[in-house]
Amino acid sequence: MLTRRTFLTTAAASAALPMPARANYVVPEAHMPRIVPIRASFAPYELHVDPGQFALYWTLPGQTAIRYVVRVGRGDLYEAGEFTIGAKKEWPSWTPTPEMIEREPEKYKQYEDGMPGGPENPLGARALYLFQPGRGDTFLRIHGTPQPWTMGRAVSNGCVGLVNAHIEHLYNRVPMGTRVVLYPKPAGLG
Repeated sequence: MLTRRTFLTTAAASAALPMPARANYVVPEAHMPRIVPIRASFAPYELHVDPGQFALYWTLPGQTAIRYVVRVGRGDLYEAGEFTIGAKKEWPSWTPTPEMIEREPEKYKQYEDGMPGGPENPLGARALYLFQPGRGDTFLRIHGTPQPWTMGRAVSNGCVGLVNAHIEHLYNRVPMGTRVVLYPKPAGLG
């Protein structure tokens, strides 16, 4: 059961971790996960990302879902589609894709051999890896971030990002093989 106490406890544990900037940032109340009603057409125990609302929904029985505020891919880096969770990792290591290095070598070249997991790693505390049949790992992730102030914006390199405390809450609920739907971005959204 989702309670405010669960989130406060997780947030307090996360607050003890060092952050690269804005260490005193407080997640706004409007960005806290909430249980919301949903249409009956959604099956329980799926992930649905609505980039126009910067929202990720973990669907539950009884026409409800947990709604998390997220950040999404900027420009044409966001990829809509249907995926499954093919891997899950706690404090994952990270390596920028060749495309990321090509787009912004000044930012990513230094990490071409990877970065170990930890509080300053771009994938944050947890990551859910999105796979597709015939394609395998898409290199898209639903993951935490050490930059919680970026929620509600189109700023990532294509992945869906959550506050670290929120991905920790979601991570334990989502089993391998879970269906994930990333809906198309509305025209004009970053």
